[in-house]
Amino acid sequence: MSKLTIQLPDGVASQLRECAAKEGVTVDQLLSSAAAEKLSAMLTVEHLRERARHAKREGFEKYLASAPDVPPMPGDEL
Repeated sequence: MSKLTIQLPDGVASQLRECAAKEGVTVDQLLSSAAAEKLSAMLTVEHLRERARHAKREGFEKYLASAPDVPPMPGDEL
């Protein structure tokens, strides 16, 4: 485990304490979970960007061409 010291505005710190208490977790647990979720989102975007850099239009068009030519399911119409 690593220890980080951060500075937060008083209002944010107060809201963090309140939210943590409502959730029945410590502020450390709440912040750790929030940081993990944010990192996951950021890393996912970067992963998709990297995959897109290697993508080929022909492969995408071949994939689209393999889709069946059927009307959309009810409720999925444009």
